[in-house]
Amino acid sequence: MLNRKLSAKKRGFTLVELLIVIVILAVLAAIAIPRFMDSGARSKEASLRGDLKLLRNSIELFHNDTGAWPTALADLTGSAAPASGKDNAGSSKTITAGDYKGPYLQTVPTDPIGGAAFTYVVTSPNVGKVTSSASGNGLDGTAYSSW
Repeated sequence: MLNRKLSAKKRGFTLVELLIVIVILAVLAAIAIPRFMDSGARSKEASLRGDLKLLRNSIELFHNDTGAWPTALADLTGSAAPASGKDNAGSSKTITAGDYKGPYLQTVPTDPIGGAAFTYVVTSPNVGKVTSSASGNGLDGTAYSSW
């Protein structure tokens, strides 16, 4: 009879034990949740930086091969040379088909933050410059358009 009373007391958790577990879980959640809150924004920013680097490298390769800047970002994906490009002043410049070594990209990516096409400039003095179309600032405080 004595063993039954002792075993009945040992069966469940006490209220204090349950409260301690809840407090520990709350502390762990308070530490972990803020670290993962901006992970979506960080991944989009990393994708944006990678896409900008890819586009800028492709534009530079196009320019080095043809001596002209692409008229549009779509010129980087063609298997045949475009008829013309832009010179440093933003004027039209004929492209020799033999100089074109493309395609330089399979597809032109869209801005992962803004969801729109990247901004590509073909007027002087910024011919060949590509930037993010998204407005706002990154987690580091710099404007997306200046990346």
